[in-house]
Amino acid sequence: MGWEPEIAELRRREAFAEALGGPDKVERQHFFGKMTVRERINAVADKGSFHEIGKTAGVAEYDDHGNLVHLTPSNFIFGLARIDDRPVILSGDDFTVRGGSSDATIPEKRNAAESMAYEMRLPHIRLVDGMGGGGSVKSIEMAGRTYIPELRGWDTIVNHLSVAPSVSLALGSVAGIGAARVATAHYSVIVRDTAQMMIAGPALVEQASLGDHGKEELGHADIHTANGAIDDVVDSEAEAFERARQFLSYLPSNIDELGERVLSGDSPQRRDEELISIVPREPRRVYKMRSIVESVFDQGSFFEIGSRWGRSIITGLARLDGWPVAVFAEDPYVYGGGWTADGCRKLIRLLDTASTFHLPVVHLEDCPGFLIGKESEESGTIRFGSAALAALGQLTAPFACVVIRKAFGVAGAANNKPGARSFRFAWPSGDWGSLPIEGGIEVAYKQDLADSETPDELLEDIRERLNLVRSPHRSAEFFEVEEIIDPRDTRPLLCEWADLARRSLRPGPSTFGYRP
Repeated sequence: MGWEPEIAELRRREAFAEALGGPDKVERQHFFGKMTVRERINAVADKGSFHEIGKTAGVAEYDDHGNLVHLTPSNFIFGLARIDDRPVILSGDDFTVRGGSSDATIPEKRNAAESMAYEMRLPHIRLVDGMGGGGSVKSIEMAGRTYIPELRGWDTIVNHLSVAPSVSLALGSVAGIGAARVATAHYSVIVRDTAQMMIAGPALVEQASLGDHGKEELGHADIHTANGAIDDVVDSEAEAFERARQFLSYLPSNIDELGERVLSGDSPQRRDEELISIVPREPRRVYKMRSIVESVFDQGSFFEIGSRWGRSIITGLARLDGWPVAVFAEDPYVYGGGWTADGCRKLIRLLDTASTFHLPVVHLEDCPGFLIGKESEESGTIRFGSAALAALGQLTAPFACVVIRKAFGVAGAANNKPGARSFRFAWPSGDWGSLPIEGGIEVAYKQDLADSETPDELLEDIRERLNLVRSPHRSAEFFEVEEIIDPRDTRPLLCEWADLARRSLRPGPSTFGYRP
């Protein structure tokens, strides 16, 4: 008769697994506007590509004759899948079974998912919902003992960051180790209103006499996308899956490969006439840096990351004649583009991602320096700013800078990669120095102005004298800036550079591990 009875038993057990936590729990998941984990997997993976591993693992109930009565499946699902025909490890928490907590899971499944992603050098997409495998108090009674916390397998999660892309999507109320799993990724997304992220939930916070706060107060998307714990927020799970696919499209599958070229039909010779007048002549007037970004890079290719935090620095991924690159630029609308502590933290993440995955980096610069003032000092701006400049110096990918307007002070020196000869262009609107003339005249000429009987006239005379030597052409005479270019030529020049940069890239491990 062969092994048909055993296969029938396998199919019966698989049916229990596919039922998740049961109809009532599935209905509750849908009531709160959330997909089940299996629906999520079907939505993000290429159709029919998911191959589940460990499907029938769970807690079984048997009758007195040893026959299976019921199988409560493990609340963690993982397997191999394809996203845009790229092989990945795809894993997710099943909130319908004990809210994704450890007393309903099998830890080895989660460790196996992380280990397979690391050892097979595959991207890992985590669909995080609930405790993410963290413990609940009930697990103490079930185990008959308490346990000292131990992060078994966490080294694998961290090591994977230096090998292959990692994306975490917060799709529900995420707490504890689940929150740490979201944050320990190259890119993270949270769904507004149906998802929250917190170190500990409302009950624990209240018990610790830290106030009566709901989970929205503790972990709303607005909180954690403003402080940088999560990169981006979307309005639906479908959008989260699309963001994950977009992010992966710019990166290679692992460090032993290079990112793919995706041609869009946008000519590398395209010149945008609006660029000749986009920067105002008046130095205190602002303009939209994102308009320059959208113009210079392949149309529609700019993928901004972290738009809600560190907002004086714009960061993201883009393409030049199809080649993937990392991009950062100052936003004159936010602190005039001054580097803040949070902006520097965000920049470090981008530069480390670029180093890990061999992405050339482009800086469109309008930097007045580090943000100054009491609040800036209290936030440790110089510490994070120095770390950002160190990350730029450690960058293992080619670097190019276009000085759009300001380049002042220590932060303004990020127009070149320390210790390297980088490609650098300047627009005729370029204005640079140790500090802006407007802010430094009264300090440098303080005594002269104090001794003058007509200080206002003297101040204006000094300003006029200094402005005569302010032209970027004066700097070019001394080869302090290599090229002053017509702004309309920016895209053609950067596309040419991107082709050269690609030729110089060599896959393999970075000289340092990725810093989560």
